[in-house]
Amino acid sequence: MCHMLSAMCYISYIMLKTILRKIVVTIITLEARVVLWKYKPRIIAITGSVGKTSTKEAICTVLRSKFFIWCSPKSFNTEIGLPLAIMGLPNAWGNIRGWFSVFFEGLALIFLKNHYPKLLVIEVGTDRPGDIQTITRWLHPEVVVFTRFGDVPVHVEFFGSREALLIEKSFLVTALKPGGTLVLNADDLEVLSLREKGKHAASSLTFGFGSGADVRGSHLEIFYSNDREMPLGVRAKIDHTGRVFPLKINGTIGMQYVVVALAAFATGIVSKINAVDILNALEDFSIPPGRQKLISGMRGSLIIDDSYNSSPVAVWAALDSLKALKVGGRKIVVLGDMLELGKESANEHRKVGEKIKEFCDIFVTVGPRAETMWEEALKSGMDTEHARHFKDAYEARAYLKNAIQPKDVMLVKGSQSMRLERIVEHIMAEPELASELLVRQEKEWKSRP
Repeated sequence: MCHMLSAMCYISYIMLKTILRKIVVTIITLEARVVLWKYKPRIIAITGSVGKTSTKEAICTVLRSKFFIWCSPKSFNTEIGLPLAIMGLPNAWGNIRGWFSVFFEGLALIFLKNHYPKLLVIEVGTDRPGDIQTITRWLHPEVVVFTRFGDVPVHVEFFGSREALLIEKSFLVTALKPGGTLVLNADDLEVLSLREKGKHAASSLTFGFGSGADVRGSHLEIFYSNDREMPLGVRAKIDHTGRVFPLKINGTIGMQYVVVALAAFATGIVSKINAVDILNALEDFSIPPGRQKLISGMRGSLIIDDSYNSSPVAVWAALDSLKALKVGGRKIVVLGDMLELGKESANEHRKVGEKIKEFCDIFVTVGPRAETMWEEALKSGMDTEHARHFKDAYEARAYLKNAIQPKDVMLVKGSQSMRLERIVEHIMAEPELASELLVRQEKEWKSRP
């Protein structure tokens, strides 16, 4: 009887929570639509399966140097985050009083005179089928930037197939305003094919490393400290209309950040900013927390903090960047579960485990799905001294705290729910800077188990 009552209470709680969420989404979406109607800002929207937030931040860095803009914070890209980004308001999470405050601030933005920007940069994502299609009924950007699709994109679990997810993402192209511009990754043929769907696009500008890209990157390399024992960043060259420009990005080894910079450069060109001014602005680009950000670790080690999220394409990109490193100590890879992969999950985890020995000296896995990676690593020749598995971040960080040696370089990456930023906080040289350098440091996140 007690169990039955508990189950009924839990079901009632879930139903109430769902109803309240729908009410919140309805109100803030209506307010956001009215805000757009009233102020009519120029909208630049970024989407894709990989690199949306980093690309958005780089684009904002470039555009902010010339214009008064609003840039969606963090990863505000869903049915709740997007309206809040448009209104420049915070997420109240489970605080009912906080949501009433959000509602009233939205009304003030509508009925009172406000200094609203002429340019709005937003990130558009999807968790479930219909998310983007619903949004594009009222959101019509002047510029759409597509990053790339992965072979097995994150969120594919909630769609019937990978193709269904790609179709959902492409709705943003069809929502482009007449005369708008598409900024597309030329290295991804599926992204490039979206030009055919851009019925209203007056033009398109492509970026990438292939010879056909309008904004083309080349000569990628990692640069190091004077003693060449620790990486400091990446650099490359950008070729546009026959002119070649040097690019330098500090604080990461992620070669994908060159792609991010190429997308930002292309968007700057579309926005009629001088190429030299774009590059000057990119010198101030700060790597977003949890996205291959370099952080000083304990005992003179270095952490590549990639703990924001994970997917197969992102894991391989991170491993390739690590493989290219020349370091004074050992290479340690810490990988958590890759979630929302549906039927592809076991196979994608297995693939990583089979090859991991090529990338590191020590391999640590976290979570039930990641155990498959660990098992495959052992089968591939790693011994139990150098390949360890733990059920959660707490167990893993206790092991790593004792295992780290001077000049070690550690890659930490896992899906959001694995909370691997808890590992980074435990082994970073200055944990007092966690709120500034790490993801999910808000009170609401910190209180979650």
